[in-house]
Order: sequence, then structure tokens, then C-alpha cells
Amino acid sequence: MSETEKKFCPNCGSEVKKTAAFCPKCGEGLKGEKKPKEVENKAPVRPEPPEPHYNSRDFDVRIPAEYKPISMWGYFGYTLLFAIPCVGFILALVFAFGGTPNINLRNFARSQFCFFILVVVLCLIIFLISAIAGAALYTSMY
Repeated sequence: MSETEKKFCPNCGSEVKKTAAFCPKCGEGLKGEKKPKEVENKAPVRPEPPEPHYNSRDFDVRIPAEYKPISMWGYFGYTLLFAIPCVGFILALVFAFGGTPNINLRNFARSQFCFFILVVVLCLIIFLISAIAGAALYTSMY
């Protein structure tokens, strides 16, 4: 096509055939015709929600209380609390088995409880190995 034979859509500016009645991209009528019915009857497009600002303080406003994340200082504080010998173990049990509605705190307490169990099992294994080795040394000396 030469420059004089080109035709452009007045609505979107895309190039169209000279004999076309409607723009193939936007559906705009090129010769005074209305848009085809399928284009006119399109459902209204809902606007997309605004992009959340992750660094703002009001980001977690929409999060339910049971799913609120634990802050960095919260993890630090709960780690110190669970590290207290007897009280920490009891509180880890309470938080792990339903003492808090916050799911994140409950899962953190469950992980601490599993860590306590792992430490106790490893201490028992080390104690048994050292007791067996000590008994073997004691019997071999006499």
C-alpha cells in the first residue's frame, strides 16, 4: 500500500484496510457505523485494586488478627521467653496447643517445642553413650 491508500482508525490509531467498516483492534466504526453488538455488550471492567505498599505501616490493616505476622522483635522476644528453662517449656506447650489465636505464633511455638524434644532426645543419647562407655571403662579397670 502506498501512503495515500493507508487508512487509520480515528479511535486507536491502528492501520486498517481501506474497505474495513470497523477497526479490528478496538471495534470503532470507521464509516459512521456503530460498534458491533458483541463489543457494545461487553461487561464493565472492574478497576484493579491499588498495588499494596509493603513498606508502609498500614499494609497489614487488612490481615485478620489470627494471621498477623510476628515482628522481628516478637521472634526475638519469644525465643528468649522459650529459652527460660521450665517456664519456656510450659509456655511453648501452651502456645503450641491452642493458647493463642495467632496461627503464626502457634506455629513458632510448635517449632520451638519440636526443638525442645530434639534437644532432650540428643541429651538422652549422649547420656546413654557416656554411661555405657563409663561402665565399660570401669569394668575393664578392675
